[in-house]
Amino acid sequence: MSDLETPLDDAVVNDDEILDVTILDEEEPVAESAFDRSGRWYIVHTFAGHEQKVIGALNNIIKSRELQDQIYEIYLPEEDVTEFKSGKKVTVSKRMFPSYLLVRCEPDPEIFYVIGSTPGVTGFVGAEKTKPTALTRREVDNIIRPHVDGVEAPVAKRRLPTHEFEVNDTVQIKSGPFATFSGHVAEINEDQLKVKVLVDIFGRETPVELDFTQVTKL
Repeated sequence: MSDLETPLDDAVVNDDEILDVTILDEEEPVAESAFDRSGRWYIVHTFAGHEQKVIGALNNIIKSRELQDQIYEIYLPEEDVTEFKSGKKVTVSKRMFPSYLLVRCEPDPEIFYVIGSTPGVTGFVGAEKTKPTALTRREVDNIIRPHVDGVEAPVAKRRLPTHEFEVNDTVQIKSGPFATFSGHVAEINEDQLKVKVLVDIFGRETPVELDFTQVTKL
């Protein structure tokens, strides 16, 4: 046998040539969906502006009748919305679905009756009063964003800020080098919260880009 034909069993392997390969069994974080909580989610309709009153009344009923193991959670969907009023930017919380609440409870006709007879409640969203339609996983996740421990939950896409301007509106500039000048709105950029105003400067109509807060309607 030649030197090149050394049997494998007789081969010398140095310790430093051995690769220490460790396979890590790391599980990716799993998003917690509100859909997986006990019970099912239902939509409850209330009188206009009575959402908080219904929440208070229903919480009192749950406590007095000891229904914590059957009515688990009441959720009022809200979102932050930027508004412009009188030239001032204000961020306020608004109902995503005015006059509607989400309630997580057991699918029990008696529980449906308790919730449906709460003062301020007009009924459930569903085909029948005694058997309302539960929300699907997709519907729940679209309203209550899934949560992952240690990871900031994604923010739902917010509505565009509300404002009082329209194209061709006559406005007056309140601040900046063109303060006290007036002109007409030519463009509105809701993404950047700006308006382009056509201002008469030395007999020429000149476009000036301004923040919402820098102008006011006349």
